[in-house]
Amino acid sequence: MNKHINKLVLDTNIFINPKSRDLFGNSPTEAFKKFLEYAVKKENIQFFMPPSIFNELMDFIDKKTISHQLLLTMQKKSPKKYELKVPGFLLYELIDDIRKRVNKGLRLSEKAIREAKDKEITEDIISNLRNKYRAALREGTIDSKEDVDLILLAKELEATLVTTDKGVITWAEKLGISWLEPDYLKKLVI
Repeated sequence: MNKHINKLVLDTNIFINPKSRDLFGNSPTEAFKKFLEYAVKKENIQFFMPPSIFNELMDFIDKKTISHQLLLTMQKKSPKKYELKVPGFLLYELIDDIRKRVNKGLRLSEKAIREAKDKEITEDIISNLRNKYRAALREGTIDSKEDVDLILLAKELEATLVTTDKGVITWAEKLGISWLEPDYLKKLVI
């Protein structure tokens, strides 16, 4: 394992996505608590979360079961949004990506209307369209302020980002931010 990794920015999905969560525990609370128990022993690694991500995670956690001392292991830090410089190409690529996704969503909607033309509109048809539309617009891109906070904080700290979010990974790579999947996080802290 890379001994130079000393700053990690962690995403909520590490502890709530069943595939990655199960690396540490059976529930979000158990996974986060077990991670913190390992992390507190790692003096050579600093763990960060933007407050927006930490607050998001706390919606899934039974906070009463985790000691305040353990919670101090996770440093909450907002990125310096007004001071951090990102390349202009990021804005151009983001706008281009959004335009392509909106057009794809429109085509999906048009297709769904044509297919349902002579049919009764059911919850299944609406649900199917909603799922396809969500995938077209959200999968593989940054789609929340929390995602942007993760990327900006990792960039600012020159830290390694730990996530399973394909969109966050895509944009981290565009900005030259190193990233790890949660199974490597477990190897680092155990």
